[in-house]
Amino acid sequence: MKFGDILASAWESVRSRKFRFALNLIGILIGCAAVTGLVSITQGLSDSVGGQLQVFGPQNVMVIPGGFSSGTMTTGKLTYKDLNTISNVEYVSAVTPIIANNVVSYTVKGETYRASTYGLDENFQKINTSFELVEGRAMVRSDNGVAIIGANVAWPQDLDAPVLNVGDRMTLTTRVGDVQKTLTIRVIGVLTKQGSTFGVNLDDAVALTIRDAQQFFETGNTYSYAMAQANSVDNVAKAASGIKAKLGKGYSAVTYESAKATMDQVLGSIQAVLGGIAAISLVVAGVGIINTMTISVLERTREIGVMKAIGAKSRHVMMMFISEAILTGFIGGILGVLVGFSLSGVIGSVIGVTAVPSLTNGVLVTFFAVITTTLSGLYPAWRAANLNPVEALRSE
Repeated sequence: MKFGDILASAWESVRSRKFRFALNLIGILIGCAAVTGLVSITQGLSDSVGGQLQVFGPQNVMVIPGGFSSGTMTTGKLTYKDLNTISNVEYVSAVTPIIANNVVSYTVKGETYRASTYGLDENFQKINTSFELVEGRAMVRSDNGVAIIGANVAWPQDLDAPVLNVGDRMTLTTRVGDVQKTLTIRVIGVLTKQGSTFGVNLDDAVALTIRDAQQFFETGNTYSYAMAQANSVDNVAKAASGIKAKLGKGYSAVTYESAKATMDQVLGSIQAVLGGIAAISLVVAGVGIINTMTISVLERTREIGVMKAIGAKSRHVMMMFISEAILTGFIGGILGVLVGFSLSGVIGSVIGVTAVPSLTNGVLVTFFAVITTTLSGLYPAWRAANLNPVEALRSE
């Protein structure tokens, strides 16, 4: 038999047993779709986190009071003395304090909204280059009773027009202890829309001056954390090490590289686990192929006997059955990859992550599907190839 005849025979066999072929195809398709979909989403998540970390600043060091002790996370506050210590560390060119984790409510045109607040000084915008204004101006040292608002604060997403502009006044309300407090501020700037940045959504935030935040939230001379800037990208690691050495235990110095390494490790583990789980379905599909092809050999015993009686070699019979398995894997793999890419796009839009389909990933998954089905078809093909033609012809 010629190779073309073997392929034609395999294709004809697949066409004549559509339901069984469809069952095998679905098993392979589900496995491939799961693998490609999950990998595309985790890759998109990785790119999203990488983009957020880029906004964090490759030259910056986030100084966070607290750390892990006995398996638990401890928190604390930075003091003015700590800021002086950080600013005197070698390789550190600037430092800015931040007061965070406070929520306020405010009313505009009869509607009440909620927003997170941050207390910042005039150095924050110089250190954090992602803090860009679409209109208005940055803070200066002499400012008092002013604020820079996020894009969603100025223009809520469910409205057709902005509710706050530069020059408008807004009254913030919060509860400090058992006392309800209010603060009236004037808007001096509106931030560009930028989404979540390193876990912080500035679009829904109100940035106060550091002094206003200290007085309003009664934090005294303490801060939630600080952002330091190294004098060059090459000295970021040295600056972080110096900060940790000077402040001692109980403080964390997070850089872009250290955060990215941690996130890559976490996302890599997630991707490996999800990919492994999805790959199990391919193995299950392979077991199903062994079962259905073995039954196919039993059903086609007489046909195999006739083929051998008219001159077909054992290798021809074996190649015919393996070709059926390869066709199943190839078609199922391609369809599974296409379905996986489509599902990853839908799921990504729901969870707010842009899926990143990869042609290389699709080719590898299809190749793995072909390998799986080929290995699954080896035993049935070997069994068919070794049938005795005389006994096969006697089979009913």
